[in-house]
Formats: sequence, C-alpha cells, structure tokens
Amino acid sequence: MSLADRRILLLGAAGGIGSAIREGLAGRYGLMRLADIAPMTPAGRGEEIAHADLLDIPSLTAAMAGIDCVVHMAGVPVEPETNAWEQVLPANIVGVHNLFEAARRAAVKRVLFASSHHAAGFHRREAPTPQTLVPRPDSYYGVSKVFGEAMGRMYADKFGLQVLALRIGAYRERPSDPRQLAVWISPRDMVELVRCGIEAPDFGYATVCGVSANTRNFWDNSAVAFLGYAPRDNAEAWAAEVLAGAPEDPVALPFQGGWYCAKDFVGDPSRVD
Repeated sequence: MSLADRRILLLGAAGGIGSAIREGLAGRYGLMRLADIAPMTPAGRGEEIAHADLLDIPSLTAAMAGIDCVVHMAGVPVEPETNAWEQVLPANIVGVHNLFEAARRAAVKRVLFASSHHAAGFHRREAPTPQTLVPRPDSYYGVSKVFGEAMGRMYADKFGLQVLALRIGAYRERPSDPRQLAVWISPRDMVELVRCGIEAPDFGYATVCGVSANTRNFWDNSAVAFLGYAPRDNAEAWAAEVLAGAPEDPVALPFQGGWYCAKDFVGDPSRVD
C-alpha cells in the first residue's frame, strides 16, 4: 500500500505524544484522522477531526470507518497520585477493550497500542533482557498496560488484527534523572517508532520497547528488527548534568520502573527477586 493510500486514526491527538505524532507525520499519509476529548487545533491538509470516546464503542467504530491503522495514544497517561485504580479503570481498562472491539467491528487492519515500560517495571535493572518482556507491573497504571497488551494479543490471535504494543519509556524532551539515562525516548524517536509501526510489513502481534539509542539502555529490540526502527538520540548527551543532581530513591534504585515501584512500597526491596 502506498503512503498516499494509507488512512490513519490517531486517538489522543491532543496529548503530548499525540501532538508530536500529528506534527511529525503531517502530510505523510493520504489521511490522518484526529480524535480526542480535549480541544484540538483545526484540521490541516490531509487531516480530519473526528469525535471518539473510549467509553462509547459506536463513536469509536464510526471514527474508524475506512481506517487502515489506529494509533492509540489516548487514556490516562501516568499513575495518578490518588485513587489510582478508580481513575485508571474507565479509560485504560474498559476503554481499551472498546478500542479493540471497535477496531474489529470496523475491519481495521492494524492497531498500535500505547503500552508502557511500567507494564514490566518491577524487573531489576540487571535482569536478563529477554526476561523484561514478561509482564511485571509496578503500579495500577502498569497493570492497565498489561491488560491492554493481553487484550491486543487476544484480538490478534482470535480475530486476525495486527497489534503492536509500544512499551514507551520516559518520553520527554530530555532525561531528568539517572534512571532516564536508560529508558528515555525523545520526541523525534517516538515519532519515528510510530512511523515504523504504521509502515512495517504484515505481522501478527509484537512488542517493541519505545526507547532512544541510549548507551545505558536496559532493553533489546532485536526481536522486532522487521520494524526497521533505528533511534537517533542518546540520553548520554545529558549524563554529566543528570548525574550531578540528586541521587535516586534507594527503594526505586533496583527497579526498571523507578519511582513507580517506590510509590506505596512496603518492606525491603531485596525481597523482590
């Protein structure tokens, strides 16, 4: 399929990552349909604005009409400080089921699902890389991302949907603490990862770690080389400045998920093998 024939739906288009994707891929495809419950700037060339609510399957199905690939960047993007489960449940659990069910109903071919490295945050930083793909959530937010990955896997196996779970690292302009020297992903590399996911050859289900070309990287994407993802940025450019700052919380220090693991943690971190 040529780029001019591709029709993309971007859910969460008004958010931080969604806005970067919208800008970075503007004009690349025949159609970029944009949806969010938050206000958006007017549609530009090759864009459409659509209404879609994660809690309303009919609206999602209508927004997906004629779409080849859904890029899902909607929902609760971080672990809430209070009432985490109550806040995560509607959009990140019910809404994710609705996302995949609407894609099935609309005969969408591919979904890029915004997962998170917090789906496996309780793996230790020295853990063997293949092990880190095994879910080990560090928060209710992380649990919601494990749920989304599992839902995507079922829809891939049962209904033939192509699903790419993006285990996004620390997305921001620059790393701000020592852990992020390993897990940081730049806006430029995030846009490139999404482009690769949209344009990759056919596959069934896959998980890719959303991370830049960091010297201290915990993760290995060799199993998804077919995506052609080649990040360009490296958190090491800020290493001296970051390491001169405050040290990490000793409870967070052993784990890939950092402070998400430390939040509400009880006991001795050494008991978590």
